[in-house]
Amino acid sequence: MLAGFAAGVGAAILGAPGCSLFRGPRKTVAGDPAQLDLRDAARGVRARSLSPVDLTKACLERIDRLDRRLNAFITVTPERALADARSAESEITQGRWRGPLHGIPVALKDNVDTAGVRTTAASALFAERVPTGDAEVVRRLKASGAIVLGKLNMHELGMGSTSAISHFGPVRNPWDLDRIAGGSSGGPAAAVAAGLCFGAVGTDTGGSIRIPAACCGIVGLKPTYGVVSTEGTVPLAASLDHVGPMCRTVADTAFMFRAMTDHPVAREFDPDDPLPVSRLRVGVLSTAGTLCDKPAEDEIQAVFNTALELIRALVADVREAELPLPDLGALVEAEAYAYHAVSLEQSPERYDPRTRKAILLGKKTPDAEAARLRSELDRHRTAIRDAFARARVDLVVVPTLTQPPPALRDATDPFEFPYACTFAFNVGGLPSLSVPCGFTRSGLPIGLLVGGPPMADPRVLALAHAYESATAWHRRRPPLWNLT
Repeated sequence: MLAGFAAGVGAAILGAPGCSLFRGPRKTVAGDPAQLDLRDAARGVRARSLSPVDLTKACLERIDRLDRRLNAFITVTPERALADARSAESEITQGRWRGPLHGIPVALKDNVDTAGVRTTAASALFAERVPTGDAEVVRRLKASGAIVLGKLNMHELGMGSTSAISHFGPVRNPWDLDRIAGGSSGGPAAAVAAGLCFGAVGTDTGGSIRIPAACCGIVGLKPTYGVVSTEGTVPLAASLDHVGPMCRTVADTAFMFRAMTDHPVAREFDPDDPLPVSRLRVGVLSTAGTLCDKPAEDEIQAVFNTALELIRALVADVREAELPLPDLGALVEAEAYAYHAVSLEQSPERYDPRTRKAILLGKKTPDAEAARLRSELDRHRTAIRDAFARARVDLVVVPTLTQPPPALRDATDPFEFPYACTFAFNVGGLPSLSVPCGFTRSGLPIGLLVGGPPMADPRVLALAHAYESATAWHRRRPPLWNLT
């Protein structure tokens, strides 16, 4: 369906005459407008020096050329995307600009419902499932004028951290095609990193936005629980499920966050007028305790320590801190099993055996115990703000992952890799974000996790933005970027 787009994209980028309604001076971006950050693309669209049609064609051309190697997309909708791009261009030409997402191509993790377009959650169970309505987050993105390119691959049913297990084949890391992209939002992370879209919607129950963001060298935000609606998404565990944006920069992530919800907290950080961070107190979390799955490898710790030195120069105080993490993993298993119990009984063969085994662990948790765990979760979320007050910190930082993304050939278990420091923020319902902070000696991205108390999303974004602005890690592109 994408054949023949490349020639049209080339002509559009060079400013050749055509059907575009944009008549201003055309912006040439080193031959490929897809390499722009979302904010710069949005500025060009608003100034009518960049066309939504050209941006959409550029992304579709990259999908056609590169995704056969990445396997980031499950479904691409070129005709619908181009029609929406033409409509956006017409509106902007008439002075009806809706905001920074207007005319910007994005994509959706394939557990997010889309009317008339299949939503599979990367499972044979839902391989032909076509929702009749859009998820709430999709309705909001469309209202903002965003162009939806299609649906992105993921770890089957969100039940894993590698995206190596999918009915549609594994997602590959654009920095090293033989390594995992992380999960479960592996397709969104790989697509954003490789320039197939300007931003993507991910979901996160235990780290599923931040783990792949760190693996692929992009920014991923898990907002405070409930700030972005999960209505219309295929659940893993509703008590811990979150929806959030994934982009190449913190500013882009903030703009997309604003479009995904009408919650006031999303409006408090303006990328064009960022909050100051000089008075913030930052706590440093250890990877050696229960917070992380495993202590950080020496190479990861060294990069994190370098990032800390820069943060010290940006904020008022940096000190050691701790976050409580009650043992609530059984609640994820119980809620996942409750959702799938009937399908597991009727069609067990439609699950990958490893996914089926992981979900069946929840069968051993009685309903009464699941209810007790939910009550404990509620008590923990009520008390978590006090933990920040006792520690006398406004935010906390820790490596997102304590090891580099492993090889796909080793990713046979859904949750064996990678080792992450993310789950406590899901249990607490706390905002947290992964931002690139360096690379391993072998050229793999390393992520810095910034987190805070409930509704501290603006502070999280502010510190991440200040750190990013003082570094250039987010400007590096994977080797796949220029492959032909």
